[in-house]
Amino acid sequence: MSSAFDWRAKAACRDKDPELFFPVGNTGAAYQQIEEAKAVCRTCEVIDACLKCALDTNQDYGVWGGLSEDERRALKRRAMRARRTQAMQQS
Repeated sequence: MSSAFDWRAKAACRDKDPELFFPVGNTGAAYQQIEEAKAVCRTCEVIDACLKCALDTNQDYGVWGGLSEDERRALKRRAMRARRTQAMQQS
């Protein structure tokens, strides 16, 4: 049986300290930590599966699939607006 987290065995972050991917805040030292986590993500062969998992399971915190919390929220908002626009155009 497949899990939303099957990609983890191939993830570049599997040998990193998980705390790197869960900074407290998004300014100052936390901003630097977010950038370091994203650098790990950029080397990852399963970055897309990670991001999809985060979006599908509503991960609100941390860096997933190379995106910060704020970036994933913005991505969700854009997708929601696009669906709304498409629905209105079909009406």
